[in-house]
Amino acid sequence: MLSPAEVAERMGIGPTGVRDLLRAGHLLAVPTAEGPWIPAEQLDGAVLVKHLVPVLTLLHDAGYSSEEALRWLTTPDDSLPGTPLQALHENRATEIKRRAQALGF
Repeated sequence: MLSPAEVAERMGIGPTGVRDLLRAGHLLAVPTAEGPWIPAEQLDGAVLVKHLVPVLTLLHDAGYSSEEALRWLTTPDDSLPGTPLQALHENRATEIKRRAQALGF
């Protein structure tokens, strides 16, 4: 888990940029008493994981809250194998997008 300041430093953007990503739904955070914490798995080095934003859009369109979307992305699925977020890291986005889109029906 990373603080927004750590994400900003890692991505080379300011704190406002991180808040904008969170507000736009392009990045998910876990709310805590200390403020939001961002799962590091959403980043691939200094950038967002490729295809994360379209998958998040599909999940939000399917009615998922940010918390539900994060849970879906990080829950192991034996049919993948691994988690949907791991599949995005491994460049298997087509299957993840298909599954996220099917959730809306």
